[in-house]
Amino acid sequence: MLHVWGRISSINVRKVVWAAQELGLTLQRTDAGGQFGIVREAAYQRKNPNGLVPLMEDGEVLVWESNVIVRYLCAKHSPGNFYPTALPQRFAAEQWMDWQQTTFNPAGRVAFIQWIRTSAEQRNAELIAQSVAATDALLALLDAHLADHAFIGGENFGMADIPLGCEMHRWFGLPQPRPARPHLDRWYQSLLARPATRGVLDLPLS
Repeated sequence: MLHVWGRISSINVRKVVWAAQELGLTLQRTDAGGQFGIVREAAYQRKNPNGLVPLMEDGEVLVWESNVIVRYLCAKHSPGNFYPTALPQRFAAEQWMDWQQTTFNPAGRVAFIQWIRTSAEQRNAELIAQSVAATDALLALLDAHLADHAFIGGENFGMADIPLGCEMHRWFGLPQPRPARPHLDRWYQSLLARPATRGVLDLPLS
């Protein structure tokens, strides 16, 4: 059985849970990280020396890093569909998955921390404004991409939609105004309609 360690409040754990549900996989999940601990234990760090979540165990295969786990699951269980076999399509999806982690997430993370994980009396409006400005520019870029594509990787749902969808869930869940972006909004609503997003994109932020 597929075993994943990580608390569901983690955006990175949510990616893996969503991917498994899309693929119809039976998943055992153990809460870890944050208030659940475990990640600093020697037994865990022998499997994931970073001491972070998620960690996936698939038989004798151990994989950490959330987007890599999504790639692994899609490559194993949905080659040619969620995981493109043609290199142009595969790496179009890969680049957006990397963009989510290296560009989009760092831009929006500050606002998320301030709104959700910082008490109101300690919240820094200037930091939020800087994060919003940085993220808005990226959302415009993503909206322009989706003007010509039904999904992140092309005309069909695929592996790249999962990390980007989780990032948008977090951003849209912040209690702040946002401009309408028709292509981005259309894409996100199509994700919410997918049964496999239950227990992931319908959960509150924490």
